[in-house]
Amino acid sequence: MIRVLVVDDSATVRRVLSEALAAQQGIAVVGTAPDPYVARDRIAELKPDVLTLDIEMPRMDGLSFLAKLMQHYPLPVVVLSSLTPAGSELAMRAYELGAVEVLCKPSTAWSVDEAMPALVRALHRAAAARILPRRPVPAAELPPLRLSTTNRVLAIGASTGGTEALRALFARLPADTPGTVVVQHMPAQFTAAFAERLSSVGKMRVAEAQGGEELLPGLAFVAPGGRHLVVERSGARYLTALRDGPPVHFQKPAVDVLFYSVARAAGANAVGVLLTGMGADGAAGLKAMREAGAHTIAQDEASSVVFGMPKAAIELGAAVEVAHLDQVPERIVRAFQGRSSHAHPHRR
Repeated sequence: MIRVLVVDDSATVRRVLSEALAAQQGIAVVGTAPDPYVARDRIAELKPDVLTLDIEMPRMDGLSFLAKLMQHYPLPVVVLSSLTPAGSELAMRAYELGAVEVLCKPSTAWSVDEAMPALVRALHRAAAARILPRRPVPAAELPPLRLSTTNRVLAIGASTGGTEALRALFARLPADTPGTVVVQHMPAQFTAAFAERLSSVGKMRVAEAQGGEELLPGLAFVAPGGRHLVVERSGARYLTALRDGPPVHFQKPAVDVLFYSVARAAGANAVGVLLTGMGADGAAGLKAMREAGAHTIAQDEASSVVFGMPKAAIELGAAVEVAHLDQVPERIVRAFQGRSSHAHPHRR
């Protein structure tokens, strides 16, 4: 049973959310709070497993409270953010401060039917998460790859905990890293802002994929929420494409969809990386990449917020290497430089 504390300044939202969550199997709303000061006392009293947190509140805003909470009483937090452009920026900041999940909070009337499935999944992911110590994003970029060919693809998949893992990764990747495609499970309204944030931390140019972009060194494309991202080959070129279709592993975009496409299009010219996340999305696709000759890397348990997706890949035999997040950038560079060997599975 996941014990949830609902923090929101709107009495209506607190009531509707509490009633809807109480009807969900495996979830118990142990209390509510109208602002961070009351929430602080309720946390000490009720000891919830997960907090839902509004951003815009009186007396103290949600982000300030989140920062204090992570410093003094680390707790899995699901942040509810508005759909405005400013809301997207606040959502990115919430991830940086330690929120496990960030969901859209409609600016109009709260639609519990639309919000509940995603919120329930987010609460389960948050309850399974480990709250890791907050660390500054490393600034040391790796030396240039200086590859003799541009005919390479880097494919990365992540879910819970992935926003910060990807920031740490992109902060260190060289400016001439092969064309990169990323699937991060995230609501559609936040993926463009997330791509901008990744672009600001490192040397690669990162953008939300529109479809039809050529994968070239130094460029990375993040799958937009609500669309599957795939890679297609056109002669010697690799191009992005967006696809509709049903969710895979309850996700759209899905890592498996991307990885399968990269296995078909790029084969041994690719490197696949599966980072932290709950569930098994990406495991089968990473195995397909390995079987097609790609070098594959899974994040280890010690550095994962949720060791679900990487663990599933490792158990499936999909990972050539298992590495701590701090080591992943070097492993990617080494793989593209041809220094890694498929003869050493699960090398650390």
